[in-house]
Amino acid sequence: MKTLKNLLILLLMLSASGWAVAQVPYVPTPQPVVDAMLKAANVKSSDILYDLGCGDGRIVITAAKRYGVRGTGIDYDPERIKEANDNAKKENVTSKVNFVEADLFKTDFSKATVVTLYLLPDINMKLKPILLKQLKPGSRIVSHAFDMGDWKPEQTLDVGGKTVYVWTVPKK
Repeated sequence: MKTLKNLLILLLMLSASGWAVAQVPYVPTPQPVVDAMLKAANVKSSDILYDLGCGDGRIVITAAKRYGVRGTGIDYDPERIKEANDNAKKENVTSKVNFVEADLFKTDFSKATVVTLYLLPDINMKLKPILLKQLKPGSRIVSHAFDMGDWKPEQTLDVGGKTVYVWTVPKK
């Protein structure tokens, strides 16, 4: 019984420390949705894109290949980071992309002009104040599937039954 109690205490501590982010399942964004997200964000070669929960790197890699964008993908899972780096090599975009194993809640996004994400609603809500604080006015945020609560998107798209939300960071 003492072991069970200690395990429960450990799980509560890990959850409180943000470890719960690691519980976001990996579900790849379909390529048509990736394309729509980048188009909706009006991505240009001068942009710096950060993909939060980058998985296999497909959003950052597509942005680098199609738009010449410099991008960073962030994920907590070392296997996904390895896969993303392997995919970047296959697509010959390693000079434009970077993949980092990191905690989203302890990462500096201030260089980004475009942020993409496909995370769960509670994670989006926890990230919202961080993004609004760090990003410059005019930066775009694009989410696959999940909104940001009471922050109404400027644009909502239906892409083959999948939803894409777009916001622009307002002036402070």
